[in-house]
Formats: sequence, C-alpha cells, structure tokens
Amino acid sequence: MDLSKPSTQANLEAAFGGESMANRKYLFFAEVAKQLGNSELARLFRDTANQETEHAFAHFRLMHPELVVDDEAALTDDQKQAILSRCLELAIEGETYEYTTMYPEFAAQARSDRDSGAEAEFNEQISESKEHAGVFRSAARNFGLLTPVEHHHADRYSVALAALQGQGQASEAATPVQGLWICKVCGVIYNPAEGDPDSGIAAGTPFEAIPDDWSCPICGTRKANFIPYRPAELHTA
Repeated sequence: MDLSKPSTQANLEAAFGGESMANRKYLFFAEVAKQLGNSELARLFRDTANQETEHAFAHFRLMHPELVVDDEAALTDDQKQAILSRCLELAIEGETYEYTTMYPEFAAQARSDRDSGAEAEFNEQISESKEHAGVFRSAARNFGLLTPVEHHHADRYSVALAALQGQGQASEAATPVQGLWICKVCGVIYNPAEGDPDSGIAAGTPFEAIPDDWSCPICGTRKANFIPYRPAELHTA
C-alpha cells in the first residue's frame, strides 16, 4: 500500500484509533454485563472486542510495515533488535506526547470549560450547570493525575530501550521515592504534596495517614493496592 498519500495514512490512523476504542469500550460493556449477571452478553462483548483488536492490528501493520514479522526464524539478531527498538521508540513517542502535550492541554481545557460554560448557565439551569461543573472538574482532575503516569511509562520504555541496546540492565531504584506511592492497577501516583482533595485528603497528608477505606481516584481500587514508588533505572556494570 502506498502510504505516501497523506489521506490514506490519516484514514489508517483514524481506523486504528476507532477499532482500538471499540475494543476497550466493549470490554468495559462486558464488565458491566458481568456485574449485572448477564454472562451471555458479557461473552458477546468480549468476543466482539477480540475481533476489533484483530481489525486494529491489521490497520497498524499497514501503518508500520517495518514491524511486521513473517518468519522470526529468518531474522538475524540485529534485525530482531531493530524491530524491538522501533516498538519502544513508538511507545516512548506516544507516552511523551501524552504527558507533555495531550493531558496538560486537556486539563487546561476542562478547567476552562468548568469556569465559563457551566457558570454561564447557572442562573437558568442550576442543577444541570452543577452537574456540568462536576464533570469538568473530574475531567481536569483525571487528566492531571494521568500526566505523571504517562511520564512514568515513557521513562520505563526509555530505560528498556537503553537496555535493549546493550547500555545496561533495566531495573527499579533500590530505594523508593520518599512519600510517593503508585497504584498497581492503573499506575496513578499518590503525591502527599498534592493529596486527594476531591476525596477529602488534604495536601500534605502522608500516604500512611490516609484512611484504609480510601480508594484510587482513577480506577477505584483499594488503598492496599498501592506500593512505594520506585522509578525505572538503568544499571551499568
């Protein structure tokens, strides 16, 4: 396929994004159906999600033919290394965009929407405006929480790439970062300097002082699923 045509490239990227979104959406629906006791519907959503994954993979192979492996046994070690390096480079690129551009911009826009759009309707539609403000406030909070998570992901991929290139061994820091705790489920990092005001946890509250019934502000998992945060490190001989 001739990817020199910008419209074709853009369409492939849009198709990949759409199929990928459908996969996660249907998996979410499957969880809802499972919670409500409808196992048949849950299975239907999961099966369809798997099919959407295959569709997304087909688009991605066209977008990145350099990553397509037809016969792994025929590849040299250098060729394998080049493919794996390319995967990590693309991962780093995506995560870096998310924490430097996407989430900061989304958070700023959500704050702006909350302050202007919702308040403008207050006098006429008080209850709806309050609901809008709450949604925008939650969106701004979530975007802000996810920014350091994507930074963490990018750092881990960067260390993995350096290790793959023979610069050392990927590992985690021997000593956790003072005060920081990370969610094992979604990767959100609790920073005591910021706390979790939306959940009643004031800034300056150490993790150990948070009530046991507190839950992750992104995924909702319990406090027990947080562990001390250890950043990725490259260990050289």
